[in-house]
Amino acid sequence: MINIVDKKNCCGCSACVQRCPKQCISLVEDNEGFLYPVVDNEICIECGLCEKVCPILNPQDKILPLEVLAAKNPNESERINSSSGGVFILLAREVINRGGVVFGAVFDECWEVHHVYAEKIEDVYPMMGSKYLQSRIEESYKDAESFLNSGREVLFVGTPCQIAGLRSYLRNKNYSNLLAVDFICHGVPSPGVWRRYLAEAYGGYDANEQSRLQAAAGKNTVWYQSLNAKSPIGDIKFRDKTMSGWKKFRFVVRSKSASKADKNSVLSSDIHSDNPFMQGFLSNIYLRPSCYDCKCKNGVNHSDLTIADFWGIQNVASDFDDDKGVGLVLVNTQKGKEYFDLLGMDVRKSSLEIVHQFNGVFCKSVNKHPKRSLFFTLISDKKTIKEAVYICSIIPLYSKILNKFKRLVKKSVKYILGDMGIKIIKNVLNKKI
Repeated sequence: MINIVDKKNCCGCSACVQRCPKQCISLVEDNEGFLYPVVDNEICIECGLCEKVCPILNPQDKILPLEVLAAKNPNESERINSSSGGVFILLAREVINRGGVVFGAVFDECWEVHHVYAEKIEDVYPMMGSKYLQSRIEESYKDAESFLNSGREVLFVGTPCQIAGLRSYLRNKNYSNLLAVDFICHGVPSPGVWRRYLAEAYGGYDANEQSRLQAAAGKNTVWYQSLNAKSPIGDIKFRDKTMSGWKKFRFVVRSKSASKADKNSVLSSDIHSDNPFMQGFLSNIYLRPSCYDCKCKNGVNHSDLTIADFWGIQNVASDFDDDKGVGLVLVNTQKGKEYFDLLGMDVRKSSLEIVHQFNGVFCKSVNKHPKRSLFFTLISDKKTIKEAVYICSIIPLYSKILNKFKRLVKKSVKYILGDMGIKIIKNVLNKKI
């Protein structure tokens, strides 16, 4: 049976929960706000199916992409409302028009994220745009399997580990009517941290009431309270490009009542690097433990297509960059190529070397923040998310001086020896310059 001893060995895909024939596995939130499977030993028949469908216990070999492309949706409105190049909406429309079903992540009524399916294009629109959280898969694998077995085409979009979980859940059966799409993933931040951040920033959080609830529960948790019924939130965009463009995308929260076209409806609007939640996320302070040692990178999940932002496009094809979003597409399988070729996108050919240069998290995990434990200690001691992120982000003066020196050395070496010189020295020193 599934028994999580080291939390880095559970990506939270929930394949085990959905495959269990006795339904004796449930997902329980830990004191960091992440969900982990817990087995009811009294019901478990020890059939071993949960272990057989775990993508961490049953890793696959990596596959190399057939093509690497920069891509733009020719419909500028759709591209502006997408995170990057607007690839997803075209894929979804193609599948819907063929009588298929699209699975993707949407916000629920509490502004948390879960997976649902859509059979109409208007139900696909809420799936558009990045949502920097780990979505609850719930019964999406079961639903997808049912549609597949009935002969319907299925587009399933998720994180690399969610696609690996889907493949494992389906026992790696090669469904010709399944199009699996993942994206290059930085890592998933804690849904519990997100829940508390929203409550603190937009109403509903009370530190004293939180302490009372903790005491009543008899366990160390900080996630009981969330947004209350009076929350003013009507829309959240992690990647709003309408104000500052694609590269300086903004985290924007709008109110319930006002029109989206009304500037007064904006409750908050921050450049992503200035928003407290995004700062903590991008600094790797509260990612899931498995994200620091991700087993689902570099094509091992066998997605048909991988989509992402084509960061660095201004350096390799500046004429293709209009700061409205350029997508990176890794065409991993022949099936993925057949679907993508139907979309009529504006494309430029690229290479895996460019991906490694500008989108390094495709093949390697991010480093754990050195003050990650301190962050969770701080928020359990009634510090707000904003305060805790600020405290953990303070860089000592000696580190600033050392980092500046390293940058100067790197710049000088690159000027004298070029990129190859840097690689040689890195290999000699076995560390970054």
